[in-house]
Amino acid sequence: MSTDETDDTGDKNRAVAAAILPLVGGAGNVTSVAHCMTRLRLGLRDRSLVRDEDLRQLPSVLGVVEDDTYQIVLGPGTVARVTPAFETLLSAGTTPAQDLAGKGAALKAARKARNSTPFKLLLRRIANIFVPLIPALIGCGVIAGLNGLLVNLGWLPGVTPALAAVASGFMALIAVFVGYNTAQELGGTPILGGAVAAVVVYPGVARVEVFGQTLSPGQGGVLGALGAAVLAVYVEKWCRRRVPEALDVLVTPTLTVLVAGLATVFGLMVVAGEVSRAIGGFADWLLTNAGAGVGFLLGGLFLPLVMLGLHQALIPIHTTLIEQQGHTVLLPILAMAGAGQVGAAIAVHLRLPRNGSIRRTIRSALPAGLLGVGEPLIYGVSLPLGRPFVTACVGGAFGGGFVGLFGMLGAKVGSTAIGPSGWALFPLLDGNKGLGTTIAVYAGGLATGYLAGFVATYFWGFSRAMIEEFDVDTGAGDGDRAPVAAGDGDTAPVAAGDGPTPGADTPDPVKV
Repeated sequence: MSTDETDDTGDKNRAVAAAILPLVGGAGNVTSVAHCMTRLRLGLRDRSLVRDEDLRQLPSVLGVVEDDTYQIVLGPGTVARVTPAFETLLSAGTTPAQDLAGKGAALKAARKARNSTPFKLLLRRIANIFVPLIPALIGCGVIAGLNGLLVNLGWLPGVTPALAAVASGFMALIAVFVGYNTAQELGGTPILGGAVAAVVVYPGVARVEVFGQTLSPGQGGVLGALGAAVLAVYVEKWCRRRVPEALDVLVTPTLTVLVAGLATVFGLMVVAGEVSRAIGGFADWLLTNAGAGVGFLLGGLFLPLVMLGLHQALIPIHTTLIEQQGHTVLLPILAMAGAGQVGAAIAVHLRLPRNGSIRRTIRSALPAGLLGVGEPLIYGVSLPLGRPFVTACVGGAFGGGFVGLFGMLGAKVGSTAIGPSGWALFPLLDGNKGLGTTIAVYAGGLATGYLAGFVATYFWGFSRAMIEEFDVDTGAGDGDRAPVAAGDGDTAPVAAGDGPTPGADTPDPVKV
């Protein structure tokens, strides 16, 4: 890429950040900045200062979601480039007057956070631990798939061992990263969490015998690392409260690593190893014996799980399966929810021929939906309309049932990483019947999801009253970007208190 092209890209990202900042209340209203796979996540002092409608009108903004943070959907790739530019704009800081003006709003936000359910807070913490790992999982997964293709074709035999090393290095040490992130999330010292979790993958544990069983490096995997880091944080905090300051720098890290490390070797690795094996065995048993039914159920329920944030509970399961088997057999099934969403959106486009604004939104959001980024279609079309969201779930159920059925027949489809879905999942596919069969089964599932979502929505997604309400000339034509939402003629994502609470995405480590 030339210098001019790089400058142009940087200018574009800075322009997007500069357009967003005043619409969220300016620098003084922003308390934190982070991003996941598709969303810029902002902590805000005063939610009332945000101009939602103006934000949605920005060409680069695919939608907005309000949860524990204010989330602006920019799409994969874009968000990772805009976030640094946004942070640069905030570097000037805020004035004391702005800080004082935001105190009341900050207290209100803290009160709202205290009202969150413990289970949802737990799921958010799980997401915060695992979501940062997704880019590496995707990159290594794609390289592993490319390497497998080259090995099968017999091409570049001198390069494939190096590619295998590059693809496998991260997975060999993923326990360390999980331990680091866990300690950071729970308020401990991250490097101590990583140090304790490193015991799980250390080759020397093969010389340790516990309850008559010789340990093996990696036994317990990410679950063992998670437990080790949690224990390390509790030990560290106990020490911080009791060890004199003069001795803290020496005693606290020593006791933390020693106590948590020994507990990991002589207990957690054994227990976590059994749990990990049970998860893998249960997933295989389900697909082998009840794949069609399980696929139908999971594919149909995944969109509601995302709306409630409950999909985050699946992240450690996906990671465990990838670590154990090289791929997760659950993700291709869950990805069918996005296929149902795409089919439903096409049906809505045909059923509302006079509503230019909704049709315009569908056309602009459909490419992202095909690539597995479902927020624009969910929050801009199906969820505000109501019934099309349900029929989209029907499409996902049939697509999931298709993939699950072939799992019962012996052709299991998996993904070597989590995060992408839709067409973006093709480079990450893996299975037990060869790449051609694996791709064919997944593509057949997508086609089934598209068709079922379309048929269900076209014939049962609209009542007569809904047609009368929405199939009207919006006065803006197809050139207007803002779609019509249920009840008020303008589309808004469901916010906290207005309906199902969207989950923290990730990122949404699993997109639909």
